[in-house]
Amino acid sequence: MSEESDSVRTSPSAASLSENELPPPPEPPGYVCSLTEELVTKAREELQEKPEWRLRDVQALRDMVRKEYPNLSTSLDDAFLLRFLRARKFDYDRALQLLVNYHSCRRSWPEVFNNLKPSALKDVFASGFLTVLPHTDPRGCHILCIRPDRWIPSNYPITENIRAIYLTLEKLIQSEETQVNGIVILADYKGVSLSKASHFGPFIAKKAIGILQDGFPIRIKAVHVVNEPRIFKGIFAIIKPFLKEKIANRFFLHGSDLNSLHTSLPRSILPKEYGGTAGELDTTTWNEVLLASEEVFVREFCQPVPTCDSILGEAPLPKGLTSDAQCDDSMWAVKSQLYSCY
Repeated sequence: MSEESDSVRTSPSAASLSENELPPPPEPPGYVCSLTEELVTKAREELQEKPEWRLRDVQALRDMVRKEYPNLSTSLDDAFLLRFLRARKFDYDRALQLLVNYHSCRRSWPEVFNNLKPSALKDVFASGFLTVLPHTDPRGCHILCIRPDRWIPSNYPITENIRAIYLTLEKLIQSEETQVNGIVILADYKGVSLSKASHFGPFIAKKAIGILQDGFPIRIKAVHVVNEPRIFKGIFAIIKPFLKEKIANRFFLHGSDLNSLHTSLPRSILPKEYGGTAGELDTTTWNEVLLASEEVFVREFCQPVPTCDSILGEAPLPKGLTSDAQCDDSMWAVKSQLYSCY
C-alpha cells in the first residue's frame, strides 16, 4: 500500500469524531483591536488599559497561567485573556484568579455548564424569559432583559433559566465593546408568585451570584428591577447576603414607576412594554443570534474536560461556589423567608 494510502488510513476524519466533538479550531489570528478611539480612551481611563502595553500585559498573564497552572485547560490567545484583564482593570493577580475561578465554576456546577449550547435551550428562548434589547444605554451598555414571569416551573427546572443567562453572557462578552462598557440588567418581576419565587432559594442564589461576581469576566453596571411585587423583598433578602457592597449599590428598585426607570434608561431605547418608543419587545432576533453561534458553544462547552482537581490543584472555589451542605434550601425554609414579606 502506498504512503499516501497509509496516511489516509491513519489520519483522523470527521467520521471518527463523536457527535459533540468538532475538529480543533484553526490557530487564532494575531490580536487586532476593534475598539473605537472613544472606547480606547475610556478603557485607558476606567480600566487602566494602555494600548502600547496591551500585548505585554497579555503575555504577562499568559506566562503566569503557564507557570502557576500548567495543566489548566484554557485558551491562551490574546483576545480571550484580554477579557479577564479588562474585568480586573489590568491587575495581573486578580485577572489570573478570575480566570481560575471561571474554570472552577464551570466544573463545579455541571448541571448548568455541561452541554451549554443554544439548541439545548430552545424552550427557554421560546418562552421569552430573556433577551438582549437592540439598543444600548447612554453609556454603551447592552441591556439584558429578564422576565421571570415567562417561566413555567412545570416545563423545566430553574437551572435551565440560569443556563440561558450564562450562555447569553458568554455571547455578549465576545464583544470588546461589552468588555469595556459592561452590561445593564433589566429585570421585570411582574406576576412572580410565591410558589415561583420559592424555587430561587439560597443554594441557587449563592452559586449564581458567586459566579457573576467572582467567576465571570463581565462588568455589571446596574440592575434595574421593575414591577416587583411585595414578594420581591423576600427574594432580595435571599440575594443580598451574597452581594458585594459595590454590586448591591447598583440595584435600583422602580416598582411600577416607569418614569423612575427612564431617568437611567431613556424611553428612546426601551420597548413600549416599559414605556419606551422603540417598538414592541422583540425576543426573536436575539434568539437567532444565539442559535447562529451553535458551533462555537459546542466547541467550548460540549467537549470532555478533566476533573477540577486534576487541573486546578488546590485552587479554592469562589465564595459562592463552596460546599453548600450547611445551606438549608428546603422549600419550607425558603417559603418562610418569603412569607415574612406579607
